[in-house]
Amino acid sequence: MEIIDYLIQVDTNLFLFLNNQHNEFFDVIMSNISKKMIWLPLYIFVAFLLIKKYKLKIGLILLLFFGLLITLSDQTSVHLFKNVFQRLRPCHNPEIQEFVHYLKLSGSHYGFVSSHACNAFAFASLSLLLLENKLYTIFIIIWALLVSYSRIYLGVHYPGDILGGALLGIFLSILIYIIIKKTVLPRV
Repeated sequence: MEIIDYLIQVDTNLFLFLNNQHNEFFDVIMSNISKKMIWLPLYIFVAFLLIKKYKLKIGLILLLFFGLLITLSDQTSVHLFKNVFQRLRPCHNPEIQEFVHYLKLSGSHYGFVSSHACNAFAFASLSLLLLENKLYTIFIIIWALLVSYSRIYLGVHYPGDILGGALLGIFLSILIYIIIKKTVLPRV
């Protein structure tokens, strides 16, 4: 049990260090980065790239798989992780709450794993596998990292929540990609 306590302490210390690197300018930036709808132009652009690369029919089928993936990653992160592990978010943890910089309390009390990180890395991983472009790969990984970091900055997730969410999102995207390769892409 000591190793778990040690890892939790490291995670908490790293969170407090990262979370306390803040200022008013980045408060606004990180709040916006964390909003899902601000990224709608990115999602539309990726849809355009998929349809351009795979043509309309296959592209639309791939978009349905993206919808399935995001639903799966979002629901899995909540129902199989947050509700099972019930790890308090930093902003709700009474042991460190007074040291946490947050702009608004999160509605959910539990944070492991981060749904934002899970969804961002699921989207990023599947899109980079399907688009196979080095420049896009670099961009989308930086995007997923930035969205994920914004959750630490805003005081609603520990780095361990982010890492867990990222790994879950990548795992789910690989599963969906395997299904796509076996069912949709052999015909392309």
